[in-house]
Amino acid sequence: MAEASMTEASMAAAGAPDAAIAVNGMPSTTAASSGKGYGGSGAAGAVGGATPSKLEQLKADSGHLLEPLLGELANERPNFSENAVQILKFHGSYQQDDRDNRQKGQEKDWQMMLRLRSPGGCIPAQLYLAIDELADRLGNGTLRATTRQAFQMHGVRKENLKEVIGTIVRHLGSTLAACGDINRNVMAPAAPYVKGGYPAARALAESVADLLSPKAAEGSYLDIWVDGDLSYRIKPKAQVAAVKARQSEGPVFSGDGAEPLYGSTYLPRKFKVAVTVPGDNSVDLLTQDIGLVLFSDPSGRPQGCNVYVGGGMGRTHNKEETFARTADPLGYVAYGQVLDLVQAIVALQRDHGDRQQRRHARMKYLIHDRGIAWFEQELKRYFQHPIKSLRKEPKAQLNDYLGWHRQAPGKWFVGIPLLCGRLAGPTKAGLRRLVDTYKLEVRITPNQDLLLCNIGTGQRTTLVNALAAIGFEAPEAPPLLARHAIACPALPLCGLAVTEAERILPEVLDRLDGLLRRIGIEKSLLVRMTGCPNGCARPYMAELGLVGSGSDQYQLWLGGTPNLTRLAEPYLERMPLAALESTLEPLLRAWHSDGGRRSFGDFVVNSGRDVVSTWLTAAEA
Repeated sequence: MAEASMTEASMAAAGAPDAAIAVNGMPSTTAASSGKGYGGSGAAGAVGGATPSKLEQLKADSGHLLEPLLGELANERPNFSENAVQILKFHGSYQQDDRDNRQKGQEKDWQMMLRLRSPGGCIPAQLYLAIDELADRLGNGTLRATTRQAFQMHGVRKENLKEVIGTIVRHLGSTLAACGDINRNVMAPAAPYVKGGYPAARALAESVADLLSPKAAEGSYLDIWVDGDLSYRIKPKAQVAAVKARQSEGPVFSGDGAEPLYGSTYLPRKFKVAVTVPGDNSVDLLTQDIGLVLFSDPSGRPQGCNVYVGGGMGRTHNKEETFARTADPLGYVAYGQVLDLVQAIVALQRDHGDRQQRRHARMKYLIHDRGIAWFEQELKRYFQHPIKSLRKEPKAQLNDYLGWHRQAPGKWFVGIPLLCGRLAGPTKAGLRRLVDTYKLEVRITPNQDLLLCNIGTGQRTTLVNALAAIGFEAPEAPPLLARHAIACPALPLCGLAVTEAERILPEVLDRLDGLLRRIGIEKSLLVRMTGCPNGCARPYMAELGLVGSGSDQYQLWLGGTPNLTRLAEPYLERMPLAALESTLEPLLRAWHSDGGRRSFGDFVVNSGRDVVSTWLTAAEA
């Protein structure tokens, strides 16, 4: 969020296809606005009579995400077929194998990753205890807090999948739509403040999640995992239910009475929404398909939202038509129309998103190709209420809520730093004891940290000592580089990873810290690392992003901001990790010589690409 609005990264992208060259730092060869390749919401998403893609046909034939998953769940194979895997994603699970255990000629070590649906990262005590136990008994003994504020479980065998998901549902959790071509987990600031606009923002995130929950697919989900027990259906509040009923009206209606918003083929690709309050950019707002900044009056009553559209991080190496993109500002909408606007935008993407080329199917490409002016005009077909100019926002901050904070009179919460979000061993066991003993609500931040909430004033001293006993003596002061660094899981379980991320991030941070100390730099910089270009840890917003491009090799991205309002740019295509220090030292020394007046990202951008490239290659001379 810039001083007037969150437009620092968005202004260059708005309106014209060429703008992505300046913003993304990479040329784009995406199609012009002829519309070729864009699909409608028909039975299989066919485009102008064209044959639907295999996946679009599979979704259409699945019976609202039931088959072939249901049929294969009962067989004795250790893995699902590729068709069942595609349907399984909508139910919140990816099929993986442990690549460390691969042996030529042997069956792969098949297992499932499972992801929860938890709007705003909220995990009640009973649900946390249930997934903790499941992870030990039927998973690989770990839990992982993700960058979308959800827990992932790894290592679940196919034969145990129904027990695991069924147990989660029976403890009032869900995995529905945590993956797949559908709206994913809705993000919001994790802090449980009862003041300001935070309660309203959390409530709006929950309302958006319920609004965009699939109708028919929820029935399929309950049929498969809890034998059709409809008592576990999501029951939206009256206001949400009234808006959801309008999914069967006008252009928002898909034509499928069973699945009125999504239709039988759901969305062309995944869809992401985040809600926040002015000035709090803990949710990485500009990376979302829809970003909502909720304004409230002094008593906390919601007034309306600034709306941003078309962000997204995923890209593919050597495919210049794919790129990371920050969202464009759309405008300000009164609170009473926000939910209608959200489902209108989803319907527009359903009808116009590319259903022929999956790498070109996100809404960011639709807006890039056709322009924000076209998007605004087309949106009027789906949404008849006024969209006004953006309201002024304070400058954004990346809030992490680490350490102790007053939650409400007589209550506290404490933010616990978890590098890479991985919970395992004594730390996991210790946190379980605390949650069980004090019935604490757990919240996950987009920075992969945990908040323990609803701590009474009289319990605080006991909790301080208990946390220190499991390694959190000073939760408010983790190492500077580690504080905001995040990484994706990468190897050995992610099938897309080309190299390491989570497992080596601690070592990389130690090496960077040693280099900074040797130079005499006391300031920090925001580091993010992924094992492939898909961007799950949002590396393209970092001041220093490492994106896996080969075995122990990484693209080097530079120039993001500490408050996540500007895209970085790629500088090196294949930097060997062994050359990390020698590559970065001349650049970091130049930053140090500048006197530390600017953030590292600002220093890179203000120095200019040619000059920075000279510093990066100085080590080779």
